[in-house]
Parts: sequence; structure tokens; C-alpha cells
Amino acid sequence: MKVHKDDTVLVVSGADKGKRGRVREVFPDRNKVVVEGMKIMRKHTRGQRGARQAGIIEVEAPMDASNVMVICPGCKKAVRVGYTFVADGSKVRQCPACDELLDDPDNRIK
Repeated sequence: MKVHKDDTVLVVSGADKGKRGRVREVFPDRNKVVVEGMKIMRKHTRGQRGARQAGIIEVEAPMDASNVMVICPGCKKAVRVGYTFVADGSKVRQCPACDELLDDPDNRIK
């Protein structure tokens, strides 16, 4: 999956189109991501004795990963993510516009 947790992304389709946010959760098996403040849905909850108040709460719903684009920290553009191999042989994500690496050196894909 090309989108990782804590990436800044731009929503490219849907009701929140054009907004930017941080990825809170990633579900690679379902190809979904949860972005902070996006795709807010209302959930009706029952009260439980001493645990929580009954009522309507707002939660962030997962959206398809194809509806977001990663924002490069170097050039500040929404880009399609490319991959490259670094000197130690590990595979890392790379911005095709400015050739900057998107992954931290200690958080690489093996």
C-alpha cells in the first residue's frame, strides 16, 4: 500500500475533495485509510451502565485509499508515489516530482 500511517494526504474525490489531513489508520487488507477530520459519519449508540452516554456521536469512517494522494514534504505537491532502492538494498517510497524520499531511514519497507 502506498499510503502509510502519519502521511499527509490530499482527498481527490468525494464530499471532502480538496481537503488535506493526516492518515490516522491504515487497513491494507481492505485498501482503506482513516484520515483525521474526513468522512465524518454519525453513529447512534446505546448507553451502557457507567461506561458511556447514549446518543449520537460523530466518528471518522474509512475511505478508499484510491481517493487520497500523498503530499510530498519536500515540494508540497500531491503526488503519485514511486519506489526506489537505496544503498543498503531496502525499498523506499520516493516523490517522482522532486526525487525526495518519503520514508524515514528507520521506517523502511523490507
